[in-house]
Amino acid sequence: MQELMNALSYQFKDPGLLRQALTHPSMGKNDNQRLEFLGDAVLQYIMSDMLYASHPESQEGSLTHLRALLVCEAALSQVARGLHVGEALIMDKGEEMTGGRDKPSVLCDAMEAILAAVYLDGGMEEARRIVKTFWPKPEEVSRPMQDSKGALQEFLQKDGGSTPTYEIIAQSGPPHDRVFEAAVFRDGVRLAEGSGRTKKQAEQAAALAALEQLKKG
Repeated sequence: MQELMNALSYQFKDPGLLRQALTHPSMGKNDNQRLEFLGDAVLQYIMSDMLYASHPESQEGSLTHLRALLVCEAALSQVARGLHVGEALIMDKGEEMTGGRDKPSVLCDAMEAILAAVYLDGGMEEARRIVKTFWPKPEEVSRPMQDSKGALQEFLQKDGGSTPTYEIIAQSGPPHDRVFEAAVFRDGVRLAEGSGRTKKQAEQAAALAALEQLKKG
């Protein structure tokens, strides 16, 4: 953990927060899911504020698109890899043997949790410094082809359409082997559904299904 604190240029007053942020759900109690929830909101706020200030001529649709690109799984996992977060993760051997330390979804969740931990330990300005220092510019995000959520948003906004929203509608299986089902909506209308081992994977699957349906007309 000390190496990660050095990389972040931030020394935690409460190292337990960082430990929790790095604890994968496969470990059971005190995992990083609550921090991930908070970190997502912290990142959304900071990124919205930064984009609003740096793009005074941009309208809502353009700002929304830029924010979506900078808070997506590809961007978060890219930041996490740069900080070597995967090496510091606390997970069971099963998750590690299946490549958990480099899974984009795992790195994404951990990075959100780390940001929340910094926010709780050092305040919003310290969290903002982390984002300003380590986040890529929009054109620097190495977005994989499977980023269906980003592709769906771009498709819908080409003709001024509204931003899609996602909802987890079901989950099954034990805590260490969950399957989630997500639905994607536009203006309250359900477009498609998808499932995955994580909430983000389920949302990506739903977005891909919606894209395929929309392109077929």
